[in-house]
Amino acid sequence: MAAVAVPMRAEALSLFRSLLRTAKQFSDYNIREYTRRRAADAFRENRALTDAPATAAAAFAEGKKQLEVAKRQAVVYSLYAPKAKSVMELKVQ
Repeated sequence: MAAVAVPMRAEALSLFRSLLRTAKQFSDYNIREYTRRRAADAFRENRALTDAPATAAAAFAEGKKQLEVAKRQAVVYSLYAPKAKSVMELKVQ
């Protein structure tokens, strides 16, 4: 059985920050907040995986896949995004 490479804490934090940066690229408030919230929830859910190296490595790999998906979605959405802002983004004057 081969040894499983367990992601270091710094690598996990880097992945989390990358997901948050990618979420900021969405122009739509709802999608931006959903992406940010989903990343935080996933990391919170997998916080205790330090004792199971194979499970932690699988969760990290899944996170990297999700980052790539989010990056592609951000590019595609920027091409077809509506120009109107969400009610949540309008300033109260």
